[in-house]
Amino acid sequence: MANTDSKVALVTGGSAGIGKAIVEAFAERGDSVVISDVDQERGEKLADSIRQNGGDALFVKADVSDLDSVKRLFETIKDRYGRLDYAVNNAGIEGEQNETADCTFENFDRTIKVNLYGVFYGMKHELDIMREQGSGVIVNISSIAGEVGFMNLPAYCASKGGVIQLTKTAALEYATRNIRVNAICPAVIMTEMVERITNHDPAIQAEFAKLQPMERVGKPEEIADSVMWLCSDKSSFVTGQAINIDGGYLAR
Repeated sequence: MANTDSKVALVTGGSAGIGKAIVEAFAERGDSVVISDVDQERGEKLADSIRQNGGDALFVKADVSDLDSVKRLFETIKDRYGRLDYAVNNAGIEGEQNETADCTFENFDRTIKVNLYGVFYGMKHELDIMREQGSGVIVNISSIAGEVGFMNLPAYCASKGGVIQLTKTAALEYATRNIRVNAICPAVIMTEMVERITNHDPAIQAEFAKLQPMERVGKPEEIADSVMWLCSDKSSFVTGQAINIDGGYLAR
């Protein structure tokens, strides 16, 4: 078991995009951080970078949609640190874009499995550790697509809506046990996923920017800043919330 006085954080899907920004933010403030992802090469590289800069980071390859893989992840965390103070369930996929009638069973099943089951599998282990130690914070990364519909994304919207309700349910269950559970719902954030969806086309990305009243897309670091606030005593009276980081999108 590691001998450390720092807080211990887990970030799933932590090797790129929003997850990477969150990992780096935890490391910057001195927390020990466990990076979980299916991309071992990038995850190991990120963990090495943090350690070279004097931080404490551990990469664990894990598929959040696989029960055995998730179980091994948390066994590793308990063996290494013996506790878990912060958990950010960020791993997710966008799935295929089709009208609901054309959405395949395979696409729907895969998207729900990663985006919703993956959060549920993680929370079961996280809450088990946190209720035993008597404290903890969970932040689930949902989406504004979990609050309003988006054409051609039935599986993604359903999965992210489920994450919000799972968040609220757990928040109520553990409110008196010093465990807070919240969700963050980003709008369009400039990540590799968005670059892929837009085919790396600046013109399409500019159209995406116009979707937000602020007329720009968000930055991964802006999501990370919100996570750091939720994973601090400054938000000690905040639980069960789905916080929109959306440039004003849902204000209309």
